[in-house]
Amino acid sequence: MTETVARQWLAQDPDPETRCELEALLGDASRSEELAERFCGSLQFGTAGLRGVLGAGPMRMNRVLVQKVSAGLGNYLVANLTESRKRGVVIGYDGRHKSRIFAEDTAAILLGLGFKVYLSTFVVPTPVVAFGVTHFGAAAGVMVTASHNPPEYNGYKVYWENGAQIIPPQDTGIAAATNEVGSIETLSLGDLEAARSSGALVDIDDAMVRLYLDGVQRLALHPGLLAKTPLTVAYTAMHGVGARFVKAALENAGVASLHIEPLQEQPDGDFPTVAFPNPEEDGAMDLVFALAKKVNADLVLANDPDADRLAVALPAGNGYAMLSGDQVGVLLADYLLAEGPADDRRMVATTLVSSQLLGIMARERGVDYKTTLTGFKWIANAAIDARRDTNARFVMGYEEALGYSIGELVRDKDGVSAVALFCELAALAKSQGTTVGDRLDALYRSHGVFQTLQKSLVLPGADGKAQIAAHMQRFRDKPPTEIGGFVVVERHDLANGGMGLPASDVLVYFLEGNLRVIMRPSGTEPKLKCYYEVCEPVVDGEPVLSARERAATAVTVLSDAHQAMLA
Repeated sequence: MTETVARQWLAQDPDPETRCELEALLGDASRSEELAERFCGSLQFGTAGLRGVLGAGPMRMNRVLVQKVSAGLGNYLVANLTESRKRGVVIGYDGRHKSRIFAEDTAAILLGLGFKVYLSTFVVPTPVVAFGVTHFGAAAGVMVTASHNPPEYNGYKVYWENGAQIIPPQDTGIAAATNEVGSIETLSLGDLEAARSSGALVDIDDAMVRLYLDGVQRLALHPGLLAKTPLTVAYTAMHGVGARFVKAALENAGVASLHIEPLQEQPDGDFPTVAFPNPEEDGAMDLVFALAKKVNADLVLANDPDADRLAVALPAGNGYAMLSGDQVGVLLADYLLAEGPADDRRMVATTLVSSQLLGIMARERGVDYKTTLTGFKWIANAAIDARRDTNARFVMGYEEALGYSIGELVRDKDGVSAVALFCELAALAKSQGTTVGDRLDALYRSHGVFQTLQKSLVLPGADGKAQIAAHMQRFRDKPPTEIGGFVVVERHDLANGGMGLPASDVLVYFLEGNLRVIMRPSGTEPKLKCYYEVCEPVVDGEPVLSARERAATAVTVLSDAHQAMLA
């Protein structure tokens, strides 16, 4: 049965590389299990789209799947949005293997369905596509990227007409429409060059990028500050697409001393200098740290490969120390709320698995606050809802995995605007004779040290997926009464909703002593993700460092105890 389905797939595959790959699998009886795994189902819409390992078969990312999904997306748009063909779809791509051809396949399918298409002529950051959807008033957007996944991955991220990543029922509707698409041999492919000539295809070029960068510049709270306050910045694009855009944004802001790590500056889908192109991974920042020491940088900054995330490191001893996503998030929130306009109604948001500190800060300052499910699509839609329902201005939102959205320019996380605003924050601190670290310590002294930690069980393949489900079910069937000797005082299973949130495969445990444990399967990677948080008050007269050390010990003890329960 598997061989028959595989040969049907092979017959329609337009990609010589994946055709050869599949022919090799079909011709090798010893690889029958691998063949069966490729055809045991299909990649499913997770966080706003598809993501998977490149290769042949419906459980991989390839041209057949991209064309099917594009046809499904087009049919769903026609059925659900007025004048969707006329309004069109914005398409961009990053520097990963096959990204450009996937983007062009998407454009060809949508042109064949009668859509206007806005197609990037070069690699762009993910936030540029999100910006493009609202800028052009498009019906949807598609970004071909696998963000910070390993080199063998690629993905297909979808934006709705509001510029935010798709949420239910859009994701399930597109998936259902995709399932109705037969062989791609039956699909009409538009000719890109002919469409350019007719105006059906519009190139996203430097002019549109300048509009986006102008918007980033308008987010500044202290225009001109960076030109007056010398700031030395070391930056890496992590072999992604961010360098060109960050360089332009910081030049616009007035940063005169930007040093870009040359070995990681240009897009390269092989990611040759890093084992895993994620700034959070061990060793990924080594090259830019060496550069930072050489130039005596005030700040070390890194984008992930599609430049929608930002990592920050500060001087520490003889080197540099990374800030967590939560620390960057609350620092940006503190800066924007303290230095920005104090409208009658302001709103900030973060995800359930991020630190609880932002909510405390918001309540203290009389600012609206929203906790959402994991994924920036929920933050963006919460911001849109707040503007519609209460006319609250969205100040910022963040998620602990290094994602930040500043203002209403882009309805998604944006590593380029976050770079610009964090540099401004650092420059203000420097101009006042303090540091970014001092600002963070002030927050901790006021509210306590909120220490977070995230650990993941990596369980690839169909067996891994089953193991992840089994772990979640075991905790549901026999909920823990204590973790690491701390009594569970409150638990929430969000399978059917709860905590004011939509239904999601998430388990939340609040423990005595202001501790928290959260478990959830990743929507984009073969991981069971676990999140831990503790809070240690800073005693009067005590150095903040002492409380931070206590918090670091406590969160490690908590995580070790919980991880042992998963063994």
